[in-house]
Amino acid sequence: MASIGTLIGPVVSLRNYKARIVANLLGVNLAVTPDFEMGKDNKASEFLAKFPLGKVPVFEGANDFSLTDSSAIAYYVAMKSSDGAELLGRTDEERAEIMQFSFFAEADYSPAQAGAIYPALGYMQFVKPAVQAAEEQLMRFIGVLNTVLLDRTFLVGERVTMADIIVTCGLTMAFTHYLTAADRKQFRNVTRYFKTMIAQPAFKSVIGEFVFCEKRTAPAAPAKKEKKKVEQPKKAEKKVEKKVEEEKEEEPAPKPKSLLESLPPTSMPLDSWKRFYSNNETKPDAMNWLWENFDAEGYSFWKVDYKYNDELAKCFMTNNLIGGFFNRLERARKYAFGCLLTLGEDDNNQIWGYFIVRGKVVPEEVTDAADYESFQWTAADHTDEKTKAEIEDCFAWEGPSLPRPCYDGKVFK
Repeated sequence: MASIGTLIGPVVSLRNYKARIVANLLGVNLAVTPDFEMGKDNKASEFLAKFPLGKVPVFEGANDFSLTDSSAIAYYVAMKSSDGAELLGRTDEERAEIMQFSFFAEADYSPAQAGAIYPALGYMQFVKPAVQAAEEQLMRFIGVLNTVLLDRTFLVGERVTMADIIVTCGLTMAFTHYLTAADRKQFRNVTRYFKTMIAQPAFKSVIGEFVFCEKRTAPAAPAKKEKKKVEQPKKAEKKVEKKVEEEKEEEPAPKPKSLLESLPPTSMPLDSWKRFYSNNETKPDAMNWLWENFDAEGYSFWKVDYKYNDELAKCFMTNNLIGGFFNRLERARKYAFGCLLTLGEDDNNQIWGYFIVRGKVVPEEVTDAADYESFQWTAADHTDEKTKAEIEDCFAWEGPSLPRPCYDGKVFK
């Protein structure tokens, strides 16, 4: 079969992957440019004469036909096959839903992902407030996708479509640089979906063996500029009467220390537990570690229930409520760990979970959160077998002691 044209750009690129996966699925012959050098070839005068934006990938076909957008190229490749409807949609409803997810990936998800990850990769300047806002958006969009995929294998219908190709390619950056083992556990539906997609032969032959993120890529610390000392000319000394009392500049008030810092040292650093929990199976590995290392003198367990479960509606909104609460617990990050779960179904659900906190009382770092009063915190005896089983199932998000089936949840660590 003759080639329909050439996909120009670096072959290792989430944008480049889209059209190649389409070509693999439909048996379309699409030429590529494995020797393309980013930053050189796309800035050459010949390239810019044809593609003034300098963006890649681009497509060159017969009769001087060309395209510049990666998704547009993928759609065009599908249109060149008699089986293209399998990817583009068989009905008007399927085609509309495929476009919905494609636009979500391009217009909502991708900008948030770029804002959160590009500064760490050196592609953008690191501006902390902007990065934090992008990270919050990114996790929100992944959370929305996690809800959508709760009972779906594919995004549209019961087969791979263009929506799956565009969304999966978009997710590769987050799973490579940002979503750690703990994040993947939190967004288990998205993780299951992504693993299913990249295991498909047409995807795997393009993307290759995928390596998941172990540690979130962090931005490099900016180099400190040395200030040059400018010698001031000496002024002629004047005889002045000394003031009896000289005014002193007010020194900034010392940053208040947490009362928890005055507690006796603990045999179980909380960070050690968080790392073990994030990198191992919850049951039995992580829970066995916790019970073997738990310092009952230095920490306490607390059962947490939302006071207004009768006001909760859609499950995804309940889970977003948990996320908002966790955002306002930032001061407690060093002193607490917990899981809050959304249990039940739409219009009939509840928030339930357990926390480990430093000390024997709920610390001020937690009680200071704006919506703390919306939750009931009850001291829990981890030596009681029923309570111990609930803690294990809560931290695993599954098990017979959960009051109701788990829809989703979030981990505070």
